[in-house]
Amino acid sequence: MPRAFITGITGQDGSYLAELLLDKGYDVHGLVRRSSSFNRGRIDGLRTSHPRAADALHLHYGDMTDGVSLVNLVAAVRPDEIYNLAAQSHVKVSFEMPEYTASADAIGPVRLLEAMRASAPQARFYQASTSEMFGASQPPQSESTAFYPRSPYGAAKLYAHWMTVNYREAYGLHAVSGILFNHESPRRGESFVTRKITRGVAQIKLGQQERLVLGNLDAVRDWGFAREYVEGMWLMLQQDEPDTYVLGTGAGFSVRQFCETAFSHVGLDWQDHVDHDDRYERPTEVDALIADPSKATEKLGWTATTHAADLARLMVDADLALFSGR
Repeated sequence: MPRAFITGITGQDGSYLAELLLDKGYDVHGLVRRSSSFNRGRIDGLRTSHPRAADALHLHYGDMTDGVSLVNLVAAVRPDEIYNLAAQSHVKVSFEMPEYTASADAIGPVRLLEAMRASAPQARFYQASTSEMFGASQPPQSESTAFYPRSPYGAAKLYAHWMTVNYREAYGLHAVSGILFNHESPRRGESFVTRKITRGVAQIKLGQQERLVLGNLDAVRDWGFAREYVEGMWLMLQQDEPDTYVLGTGAGFSVRQFCETAFSHVGLDWQDHVDHDDRYERPTEVDALIADPSKATEKLGWTATTHAADLARLMVDADLALFSGR
């Protein structure tokens, strides 16, 4: 039975990936941070609904800022595949917490690579890189596009990306970097703009909220469905040679368009309910991120099938069900 170790297993991507790997017959081990309250809502359902979870899903306390815990865990688990999905992943917050973001998102992956090099050098490693590394580079962005990060988050992720490449080349590790463009779902964190919009739409439609306050409506992103993207992560680690891959839909959609689509799905005009507030804008904005995923299509056979408009409607329906108690 193959064994996988997932950092960030309690997040959106981690929960979908755990589900996928359980379906594929893996023994799944996940890293969770110790806190005074449980933050496992995304994976708690797996423990009761998935037929293999009781025996094949294992959670371990640890932290990406604690190298000793990572060394000990990798040595104990001895994974065949390591998926590093843990991060301080909110771009706006990274401006307020740049040092912590660097420790978790830049140095954290190096700690994990070192743990792998010491205890599981035969394993295959996936680093969750991000389109935010491209920042101000002109779209469409591919594996050969120059990087130009515009946030502490993007800069930290870029360091981790290049260290993943370096460990691949210096030590012969099977280390892969997946540069994923924005991918969302009903499991998306509530502070991210897409989920903030769909939650707001649902609550306004149900009479539970009056207004929705947003920042930059003109930012263009390439939004896909997270469930599909974790399949791409897995496919990357099944290749004979480690490499770098971009995943995205190849289509741009503005925050304004996402907002308009979400509101119109429930018969409302977004302009009647949305206010703008500069406080939600970044100090340095990224105007447009649009993927060129042709390499992933050619080499992995991976193609996104859910695009932004369908994703917006899917997420609104899920939040309507959530807030209506259905």
